[in-house]
Amino acid sequence: MNQQFERYLKGTLILLDLLVLNLSNFILQPVFGQDFTHEYIRAYNRYFLITNILWILVTFILALYNRKAIVYFTTFIKRTARVFLLYLMLLLAFLFFSRELIVSRWFIFYSTSSFALALALIRFIYLGFIGYFRNSEALTKRVLILGYNNTAAKLADYLESEEQNIQLVGFSENEENIHELTNYPILCDISSTLEVAKKMQVHEIYSTIMPEQDRDLYEMMNQAEKQFIKFKVVPDLNSFFAYDSHIEFYGSIPVLSRRNSALDDMGNIIKKRVLDLVVSSLVIIFLLSWMIPLIGIMIAVESGFPVFFRQLRTGMTDKRFWCLKFRSMKVNKDCDKQQATPNDARITRVGKFLRKTSLDEFPQFINVFMGDISLVGPRPHMLKHTSDYSKVVEEFSVRQFVKPGITGWAQINGFRGEIKGPEDIRKRVEKDLWYIENWTLWLDIQIIFLTVYKVFKGDKNAY
Repeated sequence: MNQQFERYLKGTLILLDLLVLNLSNFILQPVFGQDFTHEYIRAYNRYFLITNILWILVTFILALYNRKAIVYFTTFIKRTARVFLLYLMLLLAFLFFSRELIVSRWFIFYSTSSFALALALIRFIYLGFIGYFRNSEALTKRVLILGYNNTAAKLADYLESEEQNIQLVGFSENEENIHELTNYPILCDISSTLEVAKKMQVHEIYSTIMPEQDRDLYEMMNQAEKQFIKFKVVPDLNSFFAYDSHIEFYGSIPVLSRRNSALDDMGNIIKKRVLDLVVSSLVIIFLLSWMIPLIGIMIAVESGFPVFFRQLRTGMTDKRFWCLKFRSMKVNKDCDKQQATPNDARITRVGKFLRKTSLDEFPQFINVFMGDISLVGPRPHMLKHTSDYSKVVEEFSVRQFVKPGITGWAQINGFRGEIKGPEDIRKRVEKDLWYIENWTLWLDIQIIFLTVYKVFKGDKNAY
């Protein structure tokens, strides 16, 4: 889909959603209004402002209007539902904590309901528009792929995907180079490509064969343009780069990298940091404010001071930080070398309860607030283990391209607690690398909820 068209579509959807949000508020306000005193007007204006702020914030956090969401209708509908539910929860939380009594509850119910219906209507209009766009012959591009190889097969999979308004007519390839079946017909050999493309009214030719491999392709490019057919070259990067690679452009300069991480993008870094600050602030204010004195007294009564356990751990880009936990063991000299094991004699009675319920980890929300770690990410290890494990798993240090976390993808998939052998750390690293390469804010939110679920359910590896 054309990038400029995507920007127009995205802007239109944003404006339409904000328009129906405000229309549902302004149209229904006079219906449920009781008086028009200064205090009454100020309360409703405050409510209108909050609804707009919350909607913009939630759509930003859950990336409602990003490319992957809006080009797939089913994804767009599901994400809209999630966004609306989170928006509704935050709105109700605001009304509860602000003790807002002036704004009519019937007004809130009907304006929110009408907003939900308007969102649904916009989505169905959008579905009709996208359906017309994809089915319109005038807007459909007919494409022929030159060459049949791994790159051509990947390109065909991409072009036939739901988001592309493209009709792939087939491939052109010399018979001696065809070694497997194809989903699309082999229309001709390479020398007959232009003749067949003209006959089949092809708009674009994608060549997966480099001109350096076949010098005749330079002439084919020139002739294609004279016949009003666009000619594009798709390079096979594997011939230059031994690993799977990610390509991005700095202006017109192509840059290859070994890995693709969404957290290289400044916008995504800000989103993740906003989530960290919001959640850690709430936990510090509403939980740690009373947990620290209460648990601190329990620890001090049983085993004395200190209440907190501080340990140097490796963070992002090997930067060291002091990881905070409630002390769950007797003070011992092996704490920076040896992990906890089942029935570990160093663990106190209070500590056993704290570790089983994961309450010992809660002071790390202070680390999150300070920016040392994130809510979600690869778990940070003590310095000795970082050194040891980096010798066992070649890609271990890649985990530290992002901030470590209180919880992570590895932890909710059962890789928590004691590391008993090389295979344990390999599997953890595998999960951590998958998280780095597939990060979304919604994935972070899912991991947080699954972590809370596992805490209440109980984890056999929590000891």
